[in-house]
Amino acid sequence: MNMMIREIEPCDYPGVLSLVNKELGSRHTTAENIAPRFERMKGDDRYRTFVALCDDEVVGFVSSVQSFALEFEVGFIHLVGLAVRQEWQGKGIGSRLLAHLEAYAVERGVNCILLNSGFQRTNAHTFYEHRGYDKGSYCFSKRL
Repeated sequence: MNMMIREIEPCDYPGVLSLVNKELGSRHTTAENIAPRFERMKGDDRYRTFVALCDDEVVGFVSSVQSFALEFEVGFIHLVGLAVRQEWQGKGIGSRLLAHLEAYAVERGVNCILLNSGFQRTNAHTFYEHRGYDKGSYCFSKRL
């Protein structure tokens, strides 16, 4: 398997959109709004999205934002999305994307990555736990 990881480019948006909708179950991300979202993110150095490509086809992605908090001197990386196409899962792509993000965090001088994962995503929980991530809290949200 010949795979490469690089920063997202506009030609990758449809592939990432498919992953967001199929693998993450988004109902709010569309072809009309994904490009403006990525363009806003591209204009802010805190955001990074990396894609995994096999034969020039997007098979996975990881997206993050560097945030700041009182308990972290240099902030933390908030992993806001990670997905691999179902037929490509179990081939190490997710692990390589996560390792790529971890290396990026170290380059930025950040020593903590936080993420949220829905209760129903038990396979994802196992994936993260096997890679050294601990369950440390609940995430609360409220739509306004």
